[in-house]
Amino acid sequence: MATVTCRDETVMGKPLGELTLPGLPTRITARELVRTRVREEVARFNAAPRPRFNGLVRPVGEEVERNGYRAARGRRLDWERQAEAAERAFERNGFLLLVGDRQIEDLDEEIDLSGEPVVSFIKLVPLVGG
Repeated sequence: MATVTCRDETVMGKPLGELTLPGLPTRITARELVRTRVREEVARFNAAPRPRFNGLVRPVGEEVERNGYRAARGRRLDWERQAEAAERAFERNGFLLLVGDRQIEDLDEEIDLSGEPVVSFIKLVPLVGG
């Protein structure tokens, strides 16, 4: 099992946030990694709602704020809708996915996590989800 650090960054390399995912298999597809990351961030948000959601994709209807999205009070997010939106965003070049210094270009590409790498999600455009 691997522990992976998911780091959100701007194109200029400015860190926006970080999420640690423990207990992942050592080999995983990019799609599974993105979906796992989104599921975890939505689960954390739903367990302890905050005024701001700092996830990979902006939930539909939420306003963009500095370093996140304003979350409607009491709203629970659907991780599957968010994950599907993240997949679509990846396919439209809404963000780059780097594992170590290697860019992942296909969601079905298998990633070796045995070295417990840092995975960078470089946001290129505002992302809208579900």
